[in-house]
Amino acid sequence: MHPTLHQFPTKLLNPGPVTLTERVRQAMVCKDLCHREPEFAALQATIRERLVRVYPDAERDFTAILLAGSGTAAVEAMVGSLVPHNGQALVVANGVYGERMAAMLKVQGKVVHLASSEWTAPMDLAAVEHILAREPGITHVLAVHLETTSGRLNDIPALGALCRHFQVRLLLDAVSGFGGEAIDFEAWNLEACASTANKCLHGVPGMSFVIVRKEILETRKSGATSVYLDLFRHYEEQIKNSSAFTQAVHVCYALAEALQELADSGGWGARHNHYRSLSQQVFAGLCAQSVEPLLAVQAPASAVMTAFRVPEAYDYAGLHDFLKAAGFIIYAGQGRFSGEVFRIAVMGDLDVTDIDRLLTACRGFWERGASVL
Repeated sequence: MHPTLHQFPTKLLNPGPVTLTERVRQAMVCKDLCHREPEFAALQATIRERLVRVYPDAERDFTAILLAGSGTAAVEAMVGSLVPHNGQALVVANGVYGERMAAMLKVQGKVVHLASSEWTAPMDLAAVEHILAREPGITHVLAVHLETTSGRLNDIPALGALCRHFQVRLLLDAVSGFGGEAIDFEAWNLEACASTANKCLHGVPGMSFVIVRKEILETRKSGATSVYLDLFRHYEEQIKNSSAFTQAVHVCYALAEALQELADSGGWGARHNHYRSLSQQVFAGLCAQSVEPLLAVQAPASAVMTAFRVPEAYDYAGLHDFLKAAGFIIYAGQGRFSGEVFRIAVMGDLDVTDIDRLLTACRGFWERGASVL
């Protein structure tokens, strides 16, 4: 089987950006607006209110801070602003994004302790407990919610319990899970979490945000070593219905609509269940085609994304190009997984018929490969 010109819109299966619904796409077709005008101030306030309502237990004690940039910008703003200059941080890493937070802290000149694991392994909670007991100067633990290097949903409830026991706050990279996976702001002892518009919220790239405990912003000084990525500066302006810097106005129109669409569809829980169903369909379908998941699991490790090993005698580039011609964009492995792994996310405007077509296209690629080897 060779791919033919498909009659369907291309579907993005990479972990963000996502395939937009027409409702969100049309939200950007609006009048031009300056970010200093009262209309934008109202739009920004609406987005900030809707963000803390995604998880209702966050609404009372947390506030949302918006900034133009990718999810990495939000994470770096969170790490840089909330870890004090004289503080110490423990980073729990089992993939690219945990290691990236450690690199951020080092660039900022802050003291970093690292509890690292292999990229295919769970977080090393025993090492976390040992380090926290040994280093009473640690003020924050940093971790990744959904580590898309491997597709692992980390055991943040267990990590949060350790944070509560040792009375240290948790800073969470929730870039790929916010709006699609459970987040317990109180039980996990969260001080803040960072995410972005263009993943589980189904907005477009260009805006990110940090959900921060209000008391921190009101009682602590910023630890930022950056002018632009200073959350305290952004917060001070946004509570005055202003913006510290130029915001991505049309992206904000889309984000406001995407947040309303999320609420209209039943909230994060309904979206999680939809993702879970699609991920199980992908997982079962590819396993039936003798494709192995990267992690040693019998079901998807997260609702949002699963990583698979490229079968022996096939190559990622060929698979990617074949599926692209069939109307699907998949994602490569990172770092040492490059060429060995492909990743499939189910965020965005996807349904079961899309997954059926994807599985049919994958089967066609394996059959074509077998016929020419």
